[in-house]
Amino acid sequence: MRIMARFNTQLVHGLPVNDNNTGAVNPPIYNSSTYAFESVESMPRWDYARSGNPTREFLEKQIAQLEHGTRGFAFGSGLAAIHAVLSIFQPGDRIIAGDNVYGGSYSQLNEHFNRWGLLVDSVDTCNLTDVERAVAGHDANGRFPAKAIYFETITNPLLKVNDVYAIAEIAHRYGAIVIVDNTFVTPYLQNPLDLGADIVLHSATKYLAGHSDVIAGLVVTKDDRLGQRVYFAQNRLGGVLAPTECDSVRRGIQTLALRLERQQENAISVAKYLLNHPLVRNVYYPGLTDGENLVAKGLRGAGGVLSFEVVKGIDPSDVLNNLRLFRLAVSLGAVESLAELPCRMTHFELPRDERLKVGITDELIRLSIGIEDARDLTEDLAQAFEKAAEACLIAREKPLDESALV
Repeated sequence: MRIMARFNTQLVHGLPVNDNNTGAVNPPIYNSSTYAFESVESMPRWDYARSGNPTREFLEKQIAQLEHGTRGFAFGSGLAAIHAVLSIFQPGDRIIAGDNVYGGSYSQLNEHFNRWGLLVDSVDTCNLTDVERAVAGHDANGRFPAKAIYFETITNPLLKVNDVYAIAEIAHRYGAIVIVDNTFVTPYLQNPLDLGADIVLHSATKYLAGHSDVIAGLVVTKDDRLGQRVYFAQNRLGGVLAPTECDSVRRGIQTLALRLERQQENAISVAKYLLNHPLVRNVYYPGLTDGENLVAKGLRGAGGVLSFEVVKGIDPSDVLNNLRLFRLAVSLGAVESLAELPCRMTHFELPRDERLKVGITDELIRLSIGIEDARDLTEDLAQAFEKAAEACLIAREKPLDESALV
């Protein structure tokens, strides 16, 4: 009899591939590019590793189980996963994208797929009236109904919470597919397919792997029809995740719940500290005030990423360059805390006027909170703020170099 395991148990055990009888506790890593046929006439389950691999299948079945989907797919990066999903569309298809997405996603949509004939329109996905207008299109401006809408569960880097259920209801009314990037919250905090989404994406590099040691992307489809289309793209484009990296993601998933609980606790502490700091103008973290809003939108938490703006006159680089515990680095979701400047790092692909239009200012700093002691994190921020304030005072008191005016 099959045991109907709960989520935390699914994280540890996954679904067996039944590929060996050694009694090994962990699934084997199959570093084989090809597999022997018993005969010319046979149709083996495994033939060539691009088309399928037992180690990869374990991970793909596990993420499908965790996201309540029918099929899962593992790719060599988050952007490779996005590329495979978007490649299921045809030239002339119109895609609606959230106006506050990761810079790499923006670039892929607007600098790659538009060259292949996809039409991309952006919209504030938190404004449901604008979402419906964008998805529906309008004959007067030649914009026919969209084929899909792509957005992030919680936006990057301003942490706006999208209503997956409401957006899916609108999109399906016009026959559009709903594609949700669930990287920031993972299936531990939300299951978009249960809320009406058709495809879920993850940069598994982030929370799922969780240790800044692997690059990976995952996709889950709600039904097998979409699964067949994504598998065709995976197999023909070939951006598959290697077996060793698949195992690294599997091992990371085992501790997802433990890590994310600590990261959320720390994020709340850091956000409250920033909220009361005189050098901070705005703090963006839905876990501060949006508890009821999170629940209403199908979320079980706010994750471990937050962002904030420093007051005018303070150079955000002076804060970031003086951090000692936080690592100045892109990415997020790992056990160590990271800090970055979106305008120069994760979102540099967006033209400045586009960044400012959606609220990504030059003073915005993004933090990915790790599992360290929260007191150490706030103390690190405190000493960095002190040095940034000193630099600001020195800059104000510096005498004018009259020769520069000549």
